[in-house]
Amino acid sequence: MLKISDITYSVEGRPLFEGASATIPTGHKVGLVGRNGAGKTTLFRLIKGELALEGGEINLPSRARIGGVAQEVPSSETSLLETVLQADVERASLLAEADTATDPHRIAEVQARLADIDAWSAEGRASSILKGLGFDAAQQLMPCSAFSGGWRMRVALAGVLFAQPDYLLLDEPTNYLDLEGALWLEAYLQKYPHTVLIISHDRGLLNRAVQGILHLDDRKLTYWTGPYDQFARQMAERRAVLQAEAKKQDLRRAHLQSFVDRFKAKASKAVQAQSRVKMLGKMTPITAPEDAKKVVFTFPAPEELSPPIINMEGTAVGYGGPPVLKKLSLRIDQDDRIALLGRNGEGKSTLSKLLAGKLEASEGRIVRSSKLRIGYFAQHQVDELHIDETPLQHIMRLRPAEGQARLRARLAGFGLMADQAETLVGRLSGGQKARLSLLLATIDAPHLLILDEPTNHLDMESREALVEALTVYSGAVILVSHDMHLLGLVADRLWLVKDGAVTPYTEDLEAYRRQLLAGDEDTKAPAKPVEKPKKASRDEVLTLKADVRKCEERLAKLNDMRDKLAKKLADPALYEAVRIGELETWNKKYAEVMDGLDRAEAMWLAAQERLEAAA
Repeated sequence: MLKISDITYSVEGRPLFEGASATIPTGHKVGLVGRNGAGKTTLFRLIKGELALEGGEINLPSRARIGGVAQEVPSSETSLLETVLQADVERASLLAEADTATDPHRIAEVQARLADIDAWSAEGRASSILKGLGFDAAQQLMPCSAFSGGWRMRVALAGVLFAQPDYLLLDEPTNYLDLEGALWLEAYLQKYPHTVLIISHDRGLLNRAVQGILHLDDRKLTYWTGPYDQFARQMAERRAVLQAEAKKQDLRRAHLQSFVDRFKAKASKAVQAQSRVKMLGKMTPITAPEDAKKVVFTFPAPEELSPPIINMEGTAVGYGGPPVLKKLSLRIDQDDRIALLGRNGEGKSTLSKLLAGKLEASEGRIVRSSKLRIGYFAQHQVDELHIDETPLQHIMRLRPAEGQARLRARLAGFGLMADQAETLVGRLSGGQKARLSLLLATIDAPHLLILDEPTNHLDMESREALVEALTVYSGAVILVSHDMHLLGLVADRLWLVKDGAVTPYTEDLEAYRRQLLAGDEDTKAPAKPVEKPKKASRDEVLTLKADVRKCEERLAKLNDMRDKLAKKLADPALYEAVRIGELETWNKKYAEVMDGLDRAEAMWLAAQERLEAAA
């Protein structure tokens, strides 16, 4: 087991740990959570022995191998597959020795050890991991130099997973993965045979891939069993209890102090007053835990445009060669919330760039509203910020006529307060840079906001703030994200990008997740003998209830949209001859909503039946 005993450590005089202790059972998968800057990454470095403790101990089993992801795999001519194979240092060393050893006893030992570590199936295992992280067979044989830094980070992750250390330490591993890669990693970690510690703000990962949560707060460590949602619920309950107890104690303290103040000078009450002074001295203060600092995003509201804001007919797009996407007939209205689904390389980013006007259509027609403003956020834009300028200088360039007070208010609306406003971007955290990029993308009050992996580097509070901001935002949203929690709360339409086409995905996100984990949807599993159905567990029933609740929420949203459209269609002015084109548009929208309502009702009925069968 991993035992952390009474550790103390400071950075530049600021204590990160003071008498912190925790025990992680062998083989457990644990999520390490805490506020940004609390010291999570520092704890990993202490466990790995890269930093020296000021006090306390960290004990691991003897000969335990600790592994973490390097910054990235260097750009070299070594193939991806060979790079991953070399990550298992013991295997590489034994294979080299097997070629040179002459002593029969040593040769036997080497061969036995190679058999123990399953060395001969290594290439297949390495290839499987690379495939899960998005590399096809041809790419696996290409040199590392052929890939960008983000893709080489995936190779680094593949290497440490292949080496299978006894203690696997992963720091935000999904930041450079797409949805498919993130789901594959979840499933892989669930079956990982050794201990795993994950720093992550990915709620889905922390709910499905871990058995416990290690919480770093107020320089202490607390281990909670169960997934993240259970931890969050228990923390909220604990906070409420402590706040109530602290309030009671404050009232009790005030009552005792009042007695002392009134009667300390009276001889007849002196003994009783002194007794209460002693009681006050013995009371151990109960400090209510601080609520997490509220993070808020403030998106400026655009004016309403007539639908559609974008319309495509027979559109194709590519990069000079054969089209990546073709025969696109798509429509976007200002109230749409669309998530783009599809495996890596199918064209989600290409579609995003086409919609944003960063790529021109090679065929067909794409019509945008004449007044349309588009905001575009992609992860590479965070890396393109000017590191030698401050956030204030960035927005002054876009708004030179605005006063400093207004510009600072804009920054504060994205959680960049006075100190960060004048800090060089190069010294900001990843989350602060992401918030600045979101501000720059939305500063013009866009009617359409395209977000490509917006949650990378955002902590849990910032992700929830982003959900709230998008919920009240009055423009259209196109989302590409590996964060299923975000997609599930924001998107009400799903588009599947596959085989050069973009089509509506009629099932829900959970069905898509199951499809991805099952592999090729065309592959049919062999028939199984009929078994007596087992009684559903409590967790399964809770999951089914959650599915029903999501369906009900979707129905409520679609019913609300239907009512608004019905009200619009009831306007007599809409039926004037000069507005016949607008009437057709609204009728088409109403038909689409009614079609979506029929599908949503079918999904709700199916979910209700599954729940009733389980109950």
